Amino acid sequence: MALRDQIRIMVVDDMSTSRGLITQALDGLGVRHVSTAEDGNDALQTLAKSPVHLVISDYNMPNMDGLKLLHHLRSAAKTKGIGFILITGRAEQQIIDYGRKLGMNNYLKKPFEPADLRKCIETVVGPL
Repeated sequence: MALRDQIRIMVVDDMSTSRGLITQALDGLGVRHVSTAEDGNDALQTLAKSPVHLVISDYNMPNMDGLKLLHHLRSAAKTKGIGFILITGRAEQQIIDYGRKLGMNNYLKKPFEPADLRKCIETVVGPL
């Protein structure tokens, strides 16, 4: 069975349009197990009950940005091993460096093509 048939991915973004575009791209890649969350708090609550292999999170969100979410994930024993990809329109070096320090696995700059998303994911988890 291919990795794309088994991997569980959570998409975290406060914008429903962005969540939809990422989810649609994942579907186009053959990824079937995709959940979504509207913000970091929602993501943490869902992940506590139903863990995933990979989180793809927007950076700029209200209440808890993507890097704060990453910090929470890396601080808890149950979620510290989850892969993490940050998606941002502001791929400033300081944001990327801080994300790497926190344990970010990869990042993707908006706007992106599905092929870019695939490469980004495969760098973290291996061939889909």
